[in-house]
Amino acid sequence: MTQYQVTLDHQLLNQLFIGESRDAAVAALLETVLNQVLKAQATEQLSASEYERTEERQGHRNGSYNRGLTTRVGSITLQVPRFRDGKFSTELFQRYQRTEQALVLTLMELVINGVSTRKVTKVTEELCGTTFSKSTVSELCKQLDPIISAWNNRSLRETAYPFIIMDAMYVKVREDGRVRSRGVFIGYGVNSIGNREILGLMVGNTESKESWGSFFQQLKSRGLHGVDCITSDSHGGIVEAIQQHFQGATWQRCQSHFMKNILDATPKNIQAGVKGMVRAIFESPKPAIARKCLEDTLNAYQDKAPKAMEILENGFEDATAILHYPEMYHVRLRTSNGIERVNGEIRRRERVIRIFPNRESVVRLIGSVLMEIETNWEASRTYMDMTEYHEWCKDKK
Repeated sequence: MTQYQVTLDHQLLNQLFIGESRDAAVAALLETVLNQVLKAQATEQLSASEYERTEERQGHRNGSYNRGLTTRVGSITLQVPRFRDGKFSTELFQRYQRTEQALVLTLMELVINGVSTRKVTKVTEELCGTTFSKSTVSELCKQLDPIISAWNNRSLRETAYPFIIMDAMYVKVREDGRVRSRGVFIGYGVNSIGNREILGLMVGNTESKESWGSFFQQLKSRGLHGVDCITSDSHGGIVEAIQQHFQGATWQRCQSHFMKNILDATPKNIQAGVKGMVRAIFESPKPAIARKCLEDTLNAYQDKAPKAMEILENGFEDATAILHYPEMYHVRLRTSNGIERVNGEIRRRERVIRIFPNRESVVRLIGSVLMEIETNWEASRTYMDMTEYHEWCKDKK
């Protein structure tokens, strides 16, 4: 077991033993201890103390960022170390992650509403105690919901977001005594300095033009601007909404979804060959090369897979729109796989719930997951070097 040496100042000890506010003193003590633990973990991972020169050093510090943490003794602020290579990691927060609070709270709502399984009831009572009431759930919601709401409605005016990626997932929600499928719209952006940021989420009825339009309008009202390229699947609702709300922006059709559309219309005995040639189109460095690859693919498979080739030809321009940008941005912007991984993190919690008791619980749980993901992104290195993009924009003018 790792052991840490912790130092406490005299004033903190006095406050702990003779102060009037015992909870505040314990919270201050916990904050002091955990911050020193974080520093010690950073030293362990780097094999060097601050400013220490040694051959065993594994990297370099890059300041720190503040992270709020809610504990049983109150809210504290921790100074999480940053490394230049973005590899600092700690298990310190696992018990207190906001996502876990939201997950347990949703389970409690299920039990209170009398719609949970016996397994959910048993797990929840083990986590929260043998009994809890509607007032307990309501009080916990009051603590967590404002945090999620403030994050989901924060201003986006500070920086432009040249690249954004959009997707929707479906969850089951109990409304008016019935279980209904509802869409959850999620988007993340790459800002002008190359960092990723979750833009927000919204629960809607279906992936209609109107629903997507409401989500886009919400983002724009919060200050979303500077959008140059949007990556998404080809669902009719989102494509029409993009055309209406982001006129002049490039739409990049997700190549992963497009490939699946093509292969679904291709006879199985030639799918491998078609996939290889279509991949060559997608991996082309320039539009002219991609078009030559398209012609070769059409010539090779027009007679064997006419439906697939029709889909390929009709969707070619949208699926290769990113090729007009500098080559270094092609891989990360040609698919919506990045946000699919985000959805995967959400599904891990959503599978435990199965059916949400209401829309508020959807926003609470998914919003908590997205906030945790964004915190991890903040602690990592820059996602994209935007220098070449900005130079490319100047040359276009």
